[in-house]
Amino acid sequence: MSGTDVVHDFVAVGLGPFNLGLACLADPLRSSEGLDGVFLEARAGFDWHPGMLLDDATLQVPFLADLVTMADPTSRWSFLNYLKQSGNLYPFYIRESFYPLRREYDDYCRWAAERLGSVRFGEQVLAVAHDGSSYVSTTSTGRTFRSRRLVLGIGTSPRVPALLRPLLGAAGVTHSADYLAHKADLQRRRTITIVGSGQSAAEVYLDLLVEAPDHDYELVWLTRSPRFFPMEYTKLTLEMTSPEYGAYHRALPVETRDRLTREQRHLFKGISADLVDAIFDLHYQRRVSGDGPRTTLLTNTEVQGAGSAGASHELDLLHVETGESFGLVTDGLVLATGYAPTAPDFLDGVRDRVRLDECGRYDVAGDYSVDVAGGEIFVQNAEEHTHSLLAPDLGMGAYRNSVIIAAMVGREVYPIEKRIAVQTFGVPDHLRRSPAPMAEAVAR
Repeated sequence: MSGTDVVHDFVAVGLGPFNLGLACLADPLRSSEGLDGVFLEARAGFDWHPGMLLDDATLQVPFLADLVTMADPTSRWSFLNYLKQSGNLYPFYIRESFYPLRREYDDYCRWAAERLGSVRFGEQVLAVAHDGSSYVSTTSTGRTFRSRRLVLGIGTSPRVPALLRPLLGAAGVTHSADYLAHKADLQRRRTITIVGSGQSAAEVYLDLLVEAPDHDYELVWLTRSPRFFPMEYTKLTLEMTSPEYGAYHRALPVETRDRLTREQRHLFKGISADLVDAIFDLHYQRRVSGDGPRTTLLTNTEVQGAGSAGASHELDLLHVETGESFGLVTDGLVLATGYAPTAPDFLDGVRDRVRLDECGRYDVAGDYSVDVAGGEIFVQNAEEHTHSLLAPDLGMGAYRNSVIIAAMVGREVYPIEKRIAVQTFGVPDHLRRSPAPMAEAVAR
């Protein structure tokens, strides 16, 4: 038991970067604001996308998008302080790149998690109930934690399209989330196919392409997208990760939001331009050396069926522009098909307290709460359908945590930006005009 008489201000479930950022920002508030929170994580330690911690992979956001800086640049939990404490500040400075290595970011998060007194590793939340006055979270160790509020930060889970799910568990098949654990096995196979066209798919493809001369495999990379989209990184597009765009998007009709969510995927799920160039440059180098890679890149290609026969896997494919059906047999398969939020079973005991929209998704308010009463249950990175591409963006994590903390304590402990963009989303007030009377409109 964590003390049956102790009622925390909040219990946060899960310890990805977003809840870890909340832990860091809440840390000094324990004494200054009396804000008492505890963070429960099922794993034995912090581990961020271990299957994709490639040696040369970098974040797609600058180091300022760390756990705290965009809310509190003076915080001792900043990435720059981590560099100073680890002796790497000057090397990072000399490197002259704003973009940390992914391994470096993972180590930074672990550095913070291991020093926070509010974090409890090895505590998998199995059930949450409400006893009439507080939430009661029961964990795998048999302990219970009582709290006035909950913050759900369990992250997203690997997404696999229904047509490909029968292949899961078969030899030589893995989601990109587990790529490194299966890499050696994949490289022993004759043909490796990568499905998907986001950053993870491109990183896996380049990693296998670099090492192809040392092995005897053929590479296939296919996507249903019309091209291998680079992530759009122009400054006015970046303004879409802004407080005002989030408010604008949340106020749109559900049908419009859902359409925009589909259309905007490439704005944050595309491939970094540097990575696209690196892939092409490697192809060119191999071509000039006369050792062109045995590889096929396919766009406009949709998977319409899949099955396994022994050690091989067959994909039924359709070229969506020509309408031609064709097939592919492969020994290895990497499903770089993304991630999606899931509704955790441990919330079953408090479903009646959770607010859902007509599609059964969290109905997320402006302060990121999803409970019927308001201000009791908050979500992290489960609000793409309401807040758009702000939800998964590491650079907006500190902003969201500032909003959640303000909702908990009743004031802006960390100043919350209201307007940062040059452009206006929606119709600006000074250009609005009242509808003309019907007679006047007819006369016109």
